Formats: sequence, structure tokens, C-alpha cells
Amino acid sequence: MFRLWRGLKTVVQTSPANTHHYHTIQAIPRECTGSRISSRDRAQGRIPAVVFSQGLLEKNPSNRSPSRKQILTAERKQIRSIIKSVQLPFFCSTRFQLQIRAGSGSSVLLESGTVLPIKIHRDEESGKILNLVFVWADEGTELKVDVPVVFKGLEDCPGLKKGGYFKVIRSSLMFQCPAEHIPQKIEVDVSKLDIDGRVLMHDIEVHPSMKLLSKNESMPICKIAPTYIENPEPIKV
Repeated sequence: MFRLWRGLKTVVQTSPANTHHYHTIQAIPRECTGSRISSRDRAQGRIPAVVFSQGLLEKNPSNRSPSRKQILTAERKQIRSIIKSVQLPFFCSTRFQLQIRAGSGSSVLLESGTVLPIKIHRDEESGKILNLVFVWADEGTELKVDVPVVFKGLEDCPGLKKGGYFKVIRSSLMFQCPAEHIPQKIEVDVSKLDIDGRVLMHDIEVHPSMKLLSKNESMPICKIAPTYIENPEPIKV
């Protein structure tokens, strides 16, 4: 028999970095596309990128919104600095201000707005960033976002002190919500979880505008499992 932990303190924390005003991504348009052009851009210290409305990803054409698609490049040094500042796990749940300028170092601003990174393409061997994908995330825009889950209170968890072990079942949760309500992360306090205790998806308290995109909200996201020994030696009498 297992025990469900009720009254669990769960919070959604939006850190200052998620206000996005602390980092403004500078980008310039790409006139041409293709692997050779992308390789040239990377050799010049720039990362190919694209930004569009998330509605462009809808499978049903009738549900697609105007794309506002822009093919761009961003400075690799700046992107690496931003990722280091906000930390990689939270990069794709943090909104940023984007400024598209006429050219590198140009003062001519072509377009600006708020964006949300949704994908980082990396080289499998070197780990270098090859491409970035953003969606427009201006206030009032409904977006789907995968929010990382961070567990805290492990050092005080009674289940762990009794010899149990902590098992993470879901390290992130998918939500649909207005862009301005996207949390950078969800912090779950497990400091009172006992052995066989677990946190379910519907235990998480979030902003009322956030809709959890899960078919079964009774699924656990973590639990304290009892320690067991595989193939124990028979007891000698």
C-alpha cells in the first residue's frame, strides 16, 4: 500500500531572469539559407536561428496563425553568455527581448518583440550550438511550454533519512498558458515526504491561467521508494 502526501507545499517560482528584460538578444536577418550558408555563419561566430508564431506548428491548417517568420543569426558569444546566466535547463522556459537590426553593429532596428526559445540544436560530438528556434512570446500570446521541475528539501526528507531513495518520474511538465505567466521553473518541496510518498501532477499549484497538458493528472512526478535488495541471499538456518 502506498501513501499519497496531501497538503504538500508546492510553489511556482519565477526568478528575476524570467522577466526577460535582463537579457536582450541581438540578431540580424539572413538573406539566404542552406547548409553552406549556415556553416559560413558559424565560422564567423554566429548561430543560425529562426523565430515564428507557435501557431505555425499546429497540425490543423485552419488553426495556424500568421507566422511572423524571421530567418536570423545571433552572436554565439552572447547566446553562450545568456545560457550561462539563466542556466541551460531553464533557457527554454525563459522569455527574452529580441531586437532584429539591419546588420551587425547597426543602429537600425527592423523589428523587436519578446521571444521564447523552444529548441537548441547541438552537434552530437562537440556539443556546439548549431541552430536556435524561437517563438514570439508577446504578452497575451497563448503558448505551449515545457517547464522544468526542481525538487527541494531533499536534505530534510524523512523518507530518505529512513533509507528510501528518491525517484524522479517527470523532470518537466507541459503547460499551455499566456506568455506572461510562463514560470522559469516549478519548485516542489519534498521535505515532508515519507517512504512510499509521492507527488502527483494535480498536487502542483500553478497560476489559474496555466493548463496542464496531460491526459492523466493523477500520475506521480516523483516518489520516495523503499530500498530493496535484488536476489537476496537465502537465510541460513
